[in-house]
Amino acid sequence: MAATLLPGSLGHAGQPCTLGVLGGGQLGRMFVQAAQKLGYACAVLEPEDHSPAAQACPQHIQTDYADPLGLEQLAQRCDAITTEFENVPAEALRWLAQRRLVAPSAAAVALAQDRIAEKAHFSACAQQAGVGPAPYAVIETEAQLQATPTALLPGILKTARLGYDGKGQQRVHTGAELRAAWQRLGGVPCVLERLLPLKAELSVLVARGRDGQVVHYPPQRNLHRNGILALTEACPGNLPTALAARAVSASALIAAQLGYVGVLCVEFFVIDDGSAEGALVLNEMAPRPHNSGHYTLDACDVSQFELQVRTLAGLPLVAPRQHSPALMLNLLGELWFDAQGQARSPDWAAVLALPGAHLHLYGKLEARPGRKMGHLTLTGSSAQQVRATALAAAAILGLAPWP
Repeated sequence: MAATLLPGSLGHAGQPCTLGVLGGGQLGRMFVQAAQKLGYACAVLEPEDHSPAAQACPQHIQTDYADPLGLEQLAQRCDAITTEFENVPAEALRWLAQRRLVAPSAAAVALAQDRIAEKAHFSACAQQAGVGPAPYAVIETEAQLQATPTALLPGILKTARLGYDGKGQQRVHTGAELRAAWQRLGGVPCVLERLLPLKAELSVLVARGRDGQVVHYPPQRNLHRNGILALTEACPGNLPTALAARAVSASALIAAQLGYVGVLCVEFFVIDDGSAEGALVLNEMAPRPHNSGHYTLDACDVSQFELQVRTLAGLPLVAPRQHSPALMLNLLGELWFDAQGQARSPDWAAVLALPGAHLHLYGKLEARPGRKMGHLTLTGSSAQQVRATALAAAAILGLAPWP
């Protein structure tokens, strides 16, 4: 087992122990901030200038994720390396892993990059986990398209690779619509999932160490709009106890079967099967901290980003404690424009006057519709108080209310 990288220690080059991250987005920014809080130096490899993570980190290697010279620089500077999103080239992680400690592994990231492989892993875990994916079919060829069972319609056609935040997905109701959708998506490998009666959406964040120890947060309830997370509700009692326990157990099993090291988010659908609780269905996983876990920065004693640092460095994992009910609102780029499309600044003064409001802006220079510009977490003494404050914040910002 690799040596523990203690805070304040010297790294392999006789310099302060340095943790590297591939990717310069907001998740990288919050990882860097968590690492710096513990006393680590950091380095970011990211092609874009002025990225959120690069703004927080003096060591910015500005190059493509697959650039050999850039990867060599990252390996020379760092003692351990992680990634902030799953679409970095898995081959880059494999190359780095031959030189430095890397977590999560290239194999785990590659699995999450390919819905076909991901579904196969979920199906393999289903018998032991008691939870599996929605009925699905793989469509990579014309023959597979023609052989698609009609029982999977209506369904959602999803590209096997590079789909996120609702991109690369189309709803289809008939065989003709399926064919047309597959052609619009370029005839690339896809997965067709049967549409199921959705009751709720939830996610589970687990952290697994090198020694196999697993800790987790309570499952959080999520609401998506246009394929993008709109809000996360993390309040005790917001999900049935047995359902939440099954989701945690399945998530830990998925991580264990991968030999996973790092923070992993597993997303579930709760399907209306006629029972009071509903039935769990596996949706997808993210081999990194997740948008739905941002509330942990303000509502828990250990955030998901600190757990990412701990798993990477081999530090002890402690079960995180949520000290406050919380509700998180995603802040997308459209908030920076009025109804006529004119640029504006959201009324942050009014938002920050609300009790328990925690504003996180990511430092992105250009607001665009659908772009994640920040998030707002509301904490309070009760779920009712948090919900009321969050609705007040939504009204100030012009966000639609929720059930």
